[in-house]
Amino acid sequence: MNILQAGAVPEDQLNVLVIGNDADVLEASLEGVDRVELNFPKFTDGRAYSQAYLLRRRRKFEGDIRATGDVLIDQLVQMQRTGFSSAVLKEGKDPAEAERQFARFAEYYQADVQVQQPHFARS
Repeated sequence: MNILQAGAVPEDQLNVLVIGNDADVLEASLEGVDRVELNFPKFTDGRAYSQAYLLRRRRKFEGDIRATGDVLIDQLVQMQRTGFSSAVLKEGKDPAEAERQFARFAEYYQADVQVQQPHFARS
């Protein structure tokens, strides 16, 4: 997962689609979209997890899905497992601390967006 700090996010020439938490991602037009930004207005609002999962699994979106808003370091692993490929941390948060989150667990029992078979079904 690509971890960025707030304020240090470069503006580029990508076609970016910002989707609100109340929008149905199954109906969004993804033609020509390079990045989808999903917002966490507060860390207890998990609708963006479902949106990311639907974009990856049902819509087969292969571009960047970026988490913005109230992004907490301890939620980054779950964000990646549900389909996010990048996240913008709040100002003052250390990206190195965020990267350590991914080293804590080698694998998971459950299937997710990246590994589509549960542990018991893998050879």
